[in-house]
Amino acid sequence: MRYEILYKGAYPIVRCHLDKGEMMKAESDAMVAMSPTIEVTSKQEGGLLKGLMRSVLSDESLFYQYLTAKGGDGTVLFAHAMPGDITAVSLSGSTELWVQKGGFLACENTLSLETKSQGFLKGMLSGEGWFLSKMVGRGTVFLSSYGAIHPIELGRGEEVIIDNAHLVAWDDTCKYEVEQASSGFFRSLTSGEMLVTRFTGPGRVYIQTRNPNAFESWIRSLIPPSSN
Repeated sequence: MRYEILYKGAYPIVRCHLDKGEMMKAESDAMVAMSPTIEVTSKQEGGLLKGLMRSVLSDESLFYQYLTAKGGDGTVLFAHAMPGDITAVSLSGSTELWVQKGGFLACENTLSLETKSQGFLKGMLSGEGWFLSKMVGRGTVFLSSYGAIHPIELGRGEEVIIDNAHLVAWDDTCKYEVEQASSGFFRSLTSGEMLVTRFTGPGRVYIQTRNPNAFESWIRSLIPPSSN
């Protein structure tokens, strides 16, 4: 599979070139256009039970698109709904990648998206639920975001603290703990930063430059209150 990310910035699109027989999978509404040589099908990743677990536990799609170059070489265009970036991450098979809700766009079929528990306490505090998605295998995955995607490279023992709403993905080599932004509940509340995640390297953390929760709150503030 060869690819190009076009119009990088707010409204990018990924153009993937598939040789005959190659397959990709993507979010259910990610395909924008494709060659007539491409066959698209929809099914659950890992079967019905795993698909239901992923949908219920991690709030991801029940069905994925599977796109196969059956009639010969072909091209597929992928995009996502939010005004934000797309970045490609190459996995060697030795490192797995945690992905937040909404961060997965598409990937090579050599990768699988599994539902993994992050533990009771982390799940309760993070606001992302007890289960997250994890990319496993060897190949290229395309991540999508609200705003630009900024990678942070951490050396062994190096730390960074990130607002939870800005997280997109991180290497499983990173250790992480969810904590209050400030000491004491009142300080966290008045600072505007309630919960953050402390990452410790080695590994890479991918963050988005905009906060979807803040954007949703801003939109709600523009809607006049109901007269009923």
